[in-house]
Formats: sequence, C-alpha cells, structure tokens
Amino acid sequence: MSETVRETGYDIAVRAEATLGEGPTWDPATGRLIWIDILGSRIHTYDPATGHRTVRTTDQHIGAVKPREGGGLVLNLRDGIALLDPDDTFHWLRRDLVPGRRANDAAVAPDGSLWAGTMRYDERAGGGTLTRYAPDGTPTLLLDDVTVSNGTGWSPDGRLMYYIDTPTRRIDVFDYDPTGAQPPTNRRTLATVEEGAGWPDGLTVDADGCVWVALWDGGGVRRYTPDGTLDRVLSVPAPRTTACAFGGPDLTDLYITTARTGLAAPTPLSGSLLVIPGAGKGVAQRAFAG
Repeated sequence: MSETVRETGYDIAVRAEATLGEGPTWDPATGRLIWIDILGSRIHTYDPATGHRTVRTTDQHIGAVKPREGGGLVLNLRDGIALLDPDDTFHWLRRDLVPGRRANDAAVAPDGSLWAGTMRYDERAGGGTLTRYAPDGTPTLLLDDVTVSNGTGWSPDGRLMYYIDTPTRRIDVFDYDPTGAQPPTNRRTLATVEEGAGWPDGLTVDADGCVWVALWDGGGVRRYTPDGTLDRVLSVPAPRTTACAFGGPDLTDLYITTARTGLAAPTPLSGSLLVIPGAGKGVAQRAFAG
C-alpha cells in the first residue's frame, strides 16, 4: 500500500467571490481556462499567459460549460442544454424544464457526447439525473435516482467511467464502451470518502489513470490510484472546494474552483480560482461534437 502524501502550496489564479464556483475546463483551442459560478449565473474565462479575464452573465443558473469542436460553447442550464456559437449567438439544443430542478456538473465523453447532471434545489434524495446528449441533442437518460450529480470522467483509454453522487460519499466506477455504442455497466465503488473529511464533488482523471477529487467542506483535493488507494492530499485555504481540472499548455497545472455559499464566515479565498502548478499530468479533454 502506498503512503499518503499530504501537501500544501498553491497560487491564486483569479481572486474572486464566486457564490458557487465550479466546472474548471481547459480549452486548448483558445489557451483559456473556463469556469463558472452556478448560482451567480456567470461564465468566466482566464488566460494564464496574459492574465486576461472575461465574465459573461447568463439568464439562469448554469451547471457546466464545455468547448465545442467547431468553436463556441455548450451550456448545461437550468432549463436544458444550449449552445453558444463562435459569434456568440445563443440557441437551445434541448429544453427540459423541470420545476425545482437545476443543472449541475457535466463532462464530454470520449465519443464527443455531453453527459449532463441535474439536482433538486432542495437536494431531495433521488431528485436528480444523469443524461447523455448526442451531438444533435438526442437525450438518453442514464441514471434517474441521483441526489447531487457531480464529477464525471473517463480513464485515459476510455474504458472506465468515474462518477460521483455526492451524498453517497462514493467515487463509483463503471465499465465503458469508448465508442459510446453501449451504456456504462458494472457499477462498483472505487473509493469512499470517510465522514469528517468532506464530501466528494467534481473530479478529473490524469494521464496515469489516477482520479483527483475535490472535497466540499474538505478544503482540498485527493488523488486516488486506479485501484482506489488514496495516495495524495492537496490542501488549500478554502473549505468548499468544488472541482478540479488540469490546464496550461502542457496540462500540468491543477486548477481548483471554490465556493462561498452557505459559509457563515468565508475565508478570504472562498470563491476564488486557485492553481497548483506542476501538480501532475492531465489528459486532453474531448470537445462537444455538437
């Protein structure tokens, strides 16, 4: 069994006060890090080479934003899946309004489809979903008994899929067909986050197949090896860490989003975008094919 290494050390990429910062995603086509504020209804971009930032406000709460193959963005919004074209034109790909429900985390699968999660505003057990959206917007409901749909990712060879429903405390793993022809199968537990350590939230997978998990109320990120062994813990001074992703031109910098919501006394960096340079080696992420 490997020894768990506990580490600190971080930089402030963007000092901000996001209510619920989430969804960091590296866009290699633009050399920018995209991230969002779910409850603030904002899409942020950050260029680490120049420090340039942009902020766009959406008309409703937003769960995730991912790049598209032809340019522009795909948005997981409260009322469904929408597209922003390269010229900033907005249009719906698929509307699915359910009162009391909102969008949450999303990821792009190896076949270019979007896997989008939802949850109830009141976090009612079983009130959320995980749905696959084909490039033309055709939905396939994959999980319909989810409470807080969160981190989704794939192994470097595309044959394993990882998934988090936060209140379960588990990081689950499925067998996966990288062509997307078959739904994931053989769900089992990779690891469980013990009580008192926080709640598993967003995740990313590195080039070695290790799974990095941000811990809500855990103030940092854990790395689990492919056999489920915890081998690294990275701490940051913001208790509500929400998600993580590798970025930068060589995908070695780990970006971490954080939140202020629900904190009686937020820390000075709660809601900021943090980065740990040289934390590991990421895998280039597929853009949405729609």
